[in-house]
Amino acid sequence: MKAVLSTKKLTPSQKNLILGAGFSVVEYDAIKIEPLDFKLPKELKNLIFTSKNGVYAFLERNHISPEKTNCFCVGSKTKGLLKEKGFNVIKTAQNASELGDFIIKNYQKEHFAFFCSAIRRNELPEKLTENLVSFEEIMAYETQLNTKTFNRQFDVVLFFSPSGVESFTSVNTLKNTLAVCIGQTTANEVQKYTEHFTIANATTVESVIARAVKALN
Repeated sequence: MKAVLSTKKLTPSQKNLILGAGFSVVEYDAIKIEPLDFKLPKELKNLIFTSKNGVYAFLERNHISPEKTNCFCVGSKTKGLLKEKGFNVIKTAQNASELGDFIIKNYQKEHFAFFCSAIRRNELPEKLTENLVSFEEIMAYETQLNTKTFNRQFDVVLFFSPSGVESFTSVNTLKNTLAVCIGQTTANEVQKYTEHFTIANATTVESVIARAVKALN
């Protein structure tokens, strides 16, 4: 039986998508998220979130009325969480680079608060800085690598973030394994270790699983 490893714990319904297709699955959380103690900026009109983790960290500290803000985010799940909490989502992009392009084109004169990880990637802040967009970076959470060694071979490994790739590859190899990535940024990290990878059609767990099942069939 072909085996799938998920570097993120799956819900029962997500797991069943793999089991129902006739494959075995092993799952673990390759990263741990720790909210940080941070001060909210005075101006909270335009908010940027590149993951649900940033939203959760922000919600823990914030008590402002959601209708007073505009949100700009990466990924449909991040958008879903913001909508669920009553926030107005102006733009949802596939990745940080695409989001930066949208902000530069349509909101260059505005000021933004960017809630990110302590080890966030550079694409978005560099793009905003180069194009003179005013923004404040708030380190809202910390991403910790949760390494685990596997003494067996998997046919497919599912990756959901560059940090997850870093965590897995620090103690395991991707030799003779297909890496299925949630997006281009994650794929960029995977490419450091293997050329044998594919990218999901959408930035959702379900889309990553669908791509893996299709590849295994």
